[in-house]
Amino acid sequence: MIDRKEVEHVARLARIAVPAEELDRLAGQLAAIVRYVESIQGLKLDNVAPLSHGGDASDVFRADEPRPGLSREDALKGAPDRTDDHFRVPRVLAEPT
Repeated sequence: MIDRKEVEHVARLARIAVPAEELDRLAGQLAAIVRYVESIQGLKLDNVAPLSHGGDASDVFRADEPRPGLSREDALKGAPDRTDDHFRVPRVLAEPT
């Protein structure tokens, strides 16, 4: 059985501040998680082949074919600020000293 003291210990290890009024509720939730994991451990899986994922694995990528993109004017149309054919953005790096 998981009690308040164990929840406090886990919270301390995880560096999570848990209010005292939450400890009992979290103890119950953590105990339910442990019971569920224990029930999974009891399954007979000797004749089950390991899987990398549960569904059918197939190539989900589209063919890599060139297609037309936006024109420069269309790409810059919604820019809030621009200089000639470029987006104008605030400086993020300082000038070297």
